[in-house]
Amino acid sequence: MTHSPTTLEQPEAEQSSPKRGWPVVTIVLVAVLLFLAGGAGGSFQSKLTGVQKNDNASYLPGSAESTKVADESAKFVPVESIPGFIVFHRSAGLTAQDRVAVGSAFQAIRRLPGVQTEAMTAPQFSSDGSAANIYAPLVAKQDGKSVDGDALSKNEKRIIQTANSQLPAGLESLPAGPGGLLSAFIDAFSGLDGALILAAGLVVIVILLVVYRSPVLWLFPLISVGLSLGLSSMIIYLLAKNGVLTLNGQSQGILQVLVFGVGTDYALLLISRYREELHAYPNRFDAMVKAWRESAPAIAASAATVTIGLLCLGFSELNSNKSLGPVAAIGVICTVSIMMTFLPVALALSGRWVFWPRRPRVDHAVDLATHGAWGRIAETVVRRNRPAWIGTSVILLLCLIGIASLDTSGLTSAQQFTTKPDAVAGQEIYDAKFDRGAGAPAVITANVAQADEVIAAAEKVSGVSAKPGAVCVQLDYAKLPATAQSGGGEAAQPGCPPARLQVAPVAGRTMINAILADSYDSPAAYDTIKRLRAAVHAIAGADARVGGNSAATLDVQNASVHDRNLIIPIVLVVIFIILSLLLRALVAPLLLIATVVLSFGATLGVCGFAFKHVFGFAGADQSFPLFAFVFLVALGIDYNIFLMTRVREETLRFGTREGVMRGLAVTGGVITSAGVVLAATFTVLGVLPLVFLAEIGFAVAFGVLLDTFLVRSVLVPALATDIGRGIWWPSRLARTGG
Repeated sequence: MTHSPTTLEQPEAEQSSPKRGWPVVTIVLVAVLLFLAGGAGGSFQSKLTGVQKNDNASYLPGSAESTKVADESAKFVPVESIPGFIVFHRSAGLTAQDRVAVGSAFQAIRRLPGVQTEAMTAPQFSSDGSAANIYAPLVAKQDGKSVDGDALSKNEKRIIQTANSQLPAGLESLPAGPGGLLSAFIDAFSGLDGALILAAGLVVIVILLVVYRSPVLWLFPLISVGLSLGLSSMIIYLLAKNGVLTLNGQSQGILQVLVFGVGTDYALLLISRYREELHAYPNRFDAMVKAWRESAPAIAASAATVTIGLLCLGFSELNSNKSLGPVAAIGVICTVSIMMTFLPVALALSGRWVFWPRRPRVDHAVDLATHGAWGRIAETVVRRNRPAWIGTSVILLLCLIGIASLDTSGLTSAQQFTTKPDAVAGQEIYDAKFDRGAGAPAVITANVAQADEVIAAAEKVSGVSAKPGAVCVQLDYAKLPATAQSGGGEAAQPGCPPARLQVAPVAGRTMINAILADSYDSPAAYDTIKRLRAAVHAIAGADARVGGNSAATLDVQNASVHDRNLIIPIVLVVIFIILSLLLRALVAPLLLIATVVLSFGATLGVCGFAFKHVFGFAGADQSFPLFAFVFLVALGIDYNIFLMTRVREETLRFGTREGVMRGLAVTGGVITSAGVVLAATFTVLGVLPLVFLAEIGFAVAFGVLLDTFLVRSVLVPALATDIGRGIWWPSRLARTGG
């Protein structure tokens, strides 16, 4: 079926004013309510950090062995602490004045709030005389009440400031241990309210100015995004504060760029269709009603795909993944609600002048299939469809080669920063000068009757420290006399503390500490935990469990692998069902999913090369493939939804071949712009000094651009053209689609 390449045929029904009724009134009322709620919610963005949880407990499920140990340990010690050190260092060797200053710092730190002072011991000095450390654990939970992240960070900073207050010139003082690194993570996430939002906003403004070439129009999407962030922040804050969901810095960072990205995408699609209809309707309200009705199915399907894909994270073992699902889903739902109510109402009320200086006129010249570069691209792709899809497939397959370079075995705490915070520098000095496993032991809970057997087995495990007193029943700090707490007494002697100073058994159970030979966050420590668990689990009747910081990180890594293998197939099935319902076909959804999965694999291949040879990252987190998949497939399929819904619309009128050409030409500019915006917003995750977020940002940005310029623009339309009307099987279009 062929048509004149000069103008778009407008049937009578399309020329007349579309019917208006209760949905329009409802949309206006909802728009007003959401505007008020989104505006009021703006103040909650700065409050989100106050309800974040960034410790291992917020990541691990209750079924994890380390979680069970942590819960049981609370019965033996009323105070749960996070190990931490202050390291003092002078390359030329500590002077007598330095040693006095270290002693003074010790006494000053013992008077600070938020420090488990009863657990502090006398300062330790390195064998080469160049370093000293003070063990200053942070109180994380006391009498069942947890200390929030902001308070922990403030307490750690207070310790550092106290240690630095009276140091002799040339004596270096740095934090180390889990406490110092936790504070560094919290500081890294503190940029969420400032640098991240500012960077994302500037990127979106620049791109929208280029796309719209209007000094006014860009304000409408940006204001809508701001309202979406405010509304979602308010809802998430209230839910997190009341314990309904868990929020961590990672989820908050992804939430903000996701709202910016998808919000701008939906705005671009709606505004593009609105501009198109303004060429056909003299009344701007009629044009908006038609644009809304034609855009709503694709935008709703897109939002549903992303939302349901994110909610599939609810099947995860990791609490952090479970929390990201609803947090991000709330962001998407709030965003699509604002974009489909407030934005169209604001645009329609404002009039055509918002498009100045390119104000659309009623000239019916909207047949973009015959105008501009995308018309020529669409014609070329359709005409040379087989070479096009074969060539792009070869390019994607070549990118897959890089997957061999992608290391997802995990990162140490120090490797998770793109910068080198003081806590990382302090940890390096501590590991070089002192017993690396001290301060963060493995924690074993076992039956009292088999405690001696458990201790004996643990002492024989490779990777457990061989020094006297490395494996002992937990010391009860409440039983220590004041002299011991100040650095002397029996507790400071080599070997295990006497039985009268150990924790009392509870319900026939006891708590044992095992000092590791390696740093708590090293791969060697994780291997030791595996061997330690195997050894104590084998003791009949002991019911022994192994926890602690190293065990918790190991459990997080294992859960990440489990989640990846479980959730990826679930997301694919869910997306297939949504696409089948939207397109009323089976072949087209299978084609779209296959192309997006191929694009995902190609992205991982490029990431493997880039992470290792371009950015110099030590590797990637175990959860990286899952996060990349959820965002790339859920977001990447969006562009195919936008394309194929328009192709189906055009196919109903012009047949499959011309429908593909017209659909690609009409959507080419807006979808490309949307992809660039989404890629740019995820790229700004790199402003935070965390490797995981930088890697996710790069992967999503590159993958979205790959989908936008190669998969959606060439591969999908070329395949659809080559397959022909069979792509709509088993719907009626497969027989009548031309």
